[in-house]
Amino acid sequence: MIKLYFDNHATTPVDPEVVDAMLPYLRESFGNAASSAHELGWEAKIAIDDARAKVASLIGAKPNEIIFTSGATESIHLAIMGRLEKEGTPKHLITASTEHKATLEAAARAKRFGHDTTILPVDSEGRITRNQLQAALKPETSIVSLMHANNEIGTIHPIEEIGALLRGHDNVVFHVDAAQTLGKHEVNVEKMGIDLLSLSSHKFHGPKGVGALYVRKQGKNVRLAPQMPGGGQEQGLRGGTVNVPGVVGLGVACDIALRHMNSERSQLTKWRDRVIATVLEKHGANVQLNGPLGDERLCNNINFSLRSVDPDKLLLQLKGVAFSMASACSGMGGSHVLTAIGRKQDEPQTATLRLGLSRLTKEEEVSSLIERLCSAIQNAREIPKG
Repeated sequence: MIKLYFDNHATTPVDPEVVDAMLPYLRESFGNAASSAHELGWEAKIAIDDARAKVASLIGAKPNEIIFTSGATESIHLAIMGRLEKEGTPKHLITASTEHKATLEAAARAKRFGHDTTILPVDSEGRITRNQLQAALKPETSIVSLMHANNEIGTIHPIEEIGALLRGHDNVVFHVDAAQTLGKHEVNVEKMGIDLLSLSSHKFHGPKGVGALYVRKQGKNVRLAPQMPGGGQEQGLRGGTVNVPGVVGLGVACDIALRHMNSERSQLTKWRDRVIATVLEKHGANVQLNGPLGDERLCNNINFSLRSVDPDKLLLQLKGVAFSMASACSGMGGSHVLTAIGRKQDEPQTATLRLGLSRLTKEEEVSSLIERLCSAIQNAREIPKG
């Protein structure tokens, strides 16, 4: 039985306020938003329009720039492949080696379709630089796709700085995967120069299976080819009946996030730094923090590589604690992110764990985590045979 939940990068518990808002659209107001001939359809459409405005408000966009999807993975593919297919001729994509697998798979698909791709290497803390990106730009570059913050090691890319650079390239659109930062760090598409932005509801206390893609209409007026054509829903970019309860939940999650974001970030940063400092103080000789410290790190992210530790023993010691040994989307195997930052993953007595805090985490849970984690590291250590 899970007693301590610290796997919030994989998914977050749904806020009770979100659940309460969704229930009427599962029971009484169950209409299809495309059914305009009766009251239940109108209610569904009004609810979707309201949610669209809430999502737009969270990221500083206009409601008509929000396209609802099943989540960030679908949004990422719609952004990347939709942009490249709309171009009509082979173009150039730039991304980074530590991106989410959804982005890297989209880049691989783009390459199979004849597009040129550049995968930027990162430094030992998972960062790329403005100069590095500038050097990679080509006349045929069509899209740059980068995550705001890494889902494994928490590294925050200098999105506003990169956005400013790309403003001078009218033929290049800037796509940002903001799945991990929304609701915790400020995201403003105008201020940051973002043209396309992907998000998932379940990463900030909304329901699973729903997300959105922001598509800029002001200025560049970004155009995409649909990846799931159907009945013309979502401005023709995403066919299929809209998930009304899910979209309502996403909208309420955005509204809650907007209200609590600043206080949440401050609290999560404090707890994050407390966990990191305590573990390094007690076990520093055998612990390596993955990713940067301070403001360049996602406020709720903790990622350690533990040397001279038996992973199986560690798991047994931490029974009842929910966390990830690697990215939830890549299973228990090796991490492409850790490989990209130069960490060795073939050492038999090394364990890497990722811990994620959330707004619904309690202080006593953080204290219990620290106690359990420090004890588990000590008890799982492999004593060299002499």
